[in-house]
Amino acid sequence: MSSESTSKKEKQQLYLQVAEKVLEIIETRGLQAHDPVPSEGELAKLFGVSRMTSKLALEQLVEQGLVYRLPRRGTFLSGDRHERRSEKLQEPVPSLVEKKVNKQIALIVPHMSDYTSRIISAVEHELRKHHFELILRISKDQDDQDQCLQALVAAGISGIILFPRGSRTCSDQVLRLKMEKVPNVIIDRIFREISIDCVYHDHFRGSYEMAQYLIAKGHRDIGYSSNAIENITSREERYQGYVQALLDHGIPVKSEYIHFRNERCDPSRFNEYDAEQGEFIQSNPQMTAVMCADDQVAISTLFTALHMNIAVPEKLSIVGFSDTYLSALTPIPLTTVRQDTERLAAAAVELLMKRVNQSKEQHLSIND
Repeated sequence: MSSESTSKKEKQQLYLQVAEKVLEIIETRGLQAHDPVPSEGELAKLFGVSRMTSKLALEQLVEQGLVYRLPRRGTFLSGDRHERRSEKLQEPVPSLVEKKVNKQIALIVPHMSDYTSRIISAVEHELRKHHFELILRISKDQDDQDQCLQALVAAGISGIILFPRGSRTCSDQVLRLKMEKVPNVIIDRIFREISIDCVYHDHFRGSYEMAQYLIAKGHRDIGYSSNAIENITSREERYQGYVQALLDHGIPVKSEYIHFRNERCDPSRFNEYDAEQGEFIQSNPQMTAVMCADDQVAISTLFTALHMNIAVPEKLSIVGFSDTYLSALTPIPLTTVRQDTERLAAAAVELLMKRVNQSKEQHLSIND
């Protein structure tokens, strides 16, 4: 045998040894399903091997189904470990299918508003058609949302419909739903870093058509105002719809006409002067219209303009997005994009029922 082949064999045996050491670490530390496993770099330092060797060791464990890897997140202990390794690892947490004892579906929303209340009502109506009961949870913040998810899964809920809070990325608890194969559907949000079932409005088209509406009315100096995008896809798509509509109609996109708020609009102070909106309007006297990414921003802009003695809509047209009940209570009727919550709820429930009934088709994204 040549020295080269001997070296390859030793290297092969080395990564298998490291893989065994990783299993010992898992047992010693008492890691639970979905807990992080030491990284390639950590293993390389710990055992004095190359990163390639530690990478091969982790890949060996992935092939055995003992761990799984997520891009840019790391390596985690699997919840579906092979029985032949059970003497080294703790038993996996029972899957949702094993726990299922009721016909209840949970809906988690980030707040109570006109928009979310319409979603709740529509989801409950759709679930009754399938003889399922609705369990409602309102999350106070990201941590509370994750605690709700954890508690519902532990209680054996049949499925979950989640309207996530405005987080930048998918939370670990949402990832856990996927790894544990818990039937769940995300509504009105897309997480690009993971393939997961979701149902969402066509925010791009709604915004595009609103811009077209203003252009048809003769407006060319059209501003845009929104809360910070913060990686929230609905806000991204509404902004993109505005920009694309201007470009398609040969209207320059002016950076000074685009305003992303530093602080969210305060719903309790809609009828007061808003300094951010006031500065935006005052800095751009040529604007004849302002597209707002949601009704809250639009209503705040409307009252701010009135406090500035600007005639609406004669001098400045202001439009919104979402068609909340507040848009009908303004002193000047607010033109806004209506989001069909009934269709959104029906699509979400229909998709979730497929998963509850063990549908094996690939993840779906339904753009309504």
